Amino acid sequence: MENTGEREGLRLRKIGFIGTGSMGRILIEAILESKAALPTQMTIHNRTIEKACAIAEEYKGITVSASLPSLIKKCDWIFLCVKPLQMIPILKEYKDYLTPEKTLISITSPLSLDQLEGIVNCQTVRFIPSIVNRAGCGPSLITYGTSSQEDQKKSLREFLSCFSSPLEIDESITRVSSDIASCGPAFISFLVEKLIEAAVAETTITKEEATYIAENMLIGYGALLQEKLFTLSTLQKRVTVPGGVTGEGLKVLNEETGDMFHKLFVKTHEKFDEDKYFIQKQLEKEQKGS
Repeated sequence: MENTGEREGLRLRKIGFIGTGSMGRILIEAILESKAALPTQMTIHNRTIEKACAIAEEYKGITVSASLPSLIKKCDWIFLCVKPLQMIPILKEYKDYLTPEKTLISITSPLSLDQLEGIVNCQTVRFIPSIVNRAGCGPSLITYGTSSQEDQKKSLREFLSCFSSPLEIDESITRVSSDIASCGPAFISFLVEKLIEAAVAETTITKEEATYIAENMLIGYGALLQEKLFTLSTLQKRVTVPGGVTGEGLKVLNEETGDMFHKLFVKTHEKFDEDKYFIQKQLEKEQKGS
């Protein structure tokens, strides 16, 4: 049963967003439409101010701030939703406003929590959302910095649970966890589109028919997992009748995929290492200049 007192406590928090690009906007929409917070609790900022104003026009009550010091001073939780190389200059310039009672929530993985805590004195959290959170469900990933206080951890987890299924992870598995949770929907969409393309090429089914069937299959598939009627393994076994059509298809998939996903994780980690390298170089440059 929902604790009304805790819920009201969340209602009183002021939430700031620095960056309202693709993922920033998705998060704002997920928060507001799940009623995790009210528009009047939210202050947003974007380098292109028109993007922030467009969100405020849609969700009446949101405050658009052209001033980052004003946003930071006003808010308890500050979501930092900018590109990795934009983060450090922002944090360096406004670190004095990020005081210990505030919580900085980074949705970007290449800048480690240790590096964040080396710049700011506030509480730090890494939160990796997924596009599926826009539907008020799906995984999200949390890693807390050493400065995070227990009451803040509890409140933040309750807040994130309004529109996602948060999982606390160790920082060492950030990239692979993000590949599954955040990049996974794009990977699965790609594979399903390939399934549709092949169906259209090899048979007389139309693209519209194949797409309709595939999309609704995914919706039903998700419902089966959500209701815990099957696991990934038991679902596959239930559909696969010995000597049947599904089994023949699975043989092809087993042969053709091979080490495909192994290569995928190698590539995503190589890109991650590249991003971390440039972040480190930027930090070193900032340190020399200070």
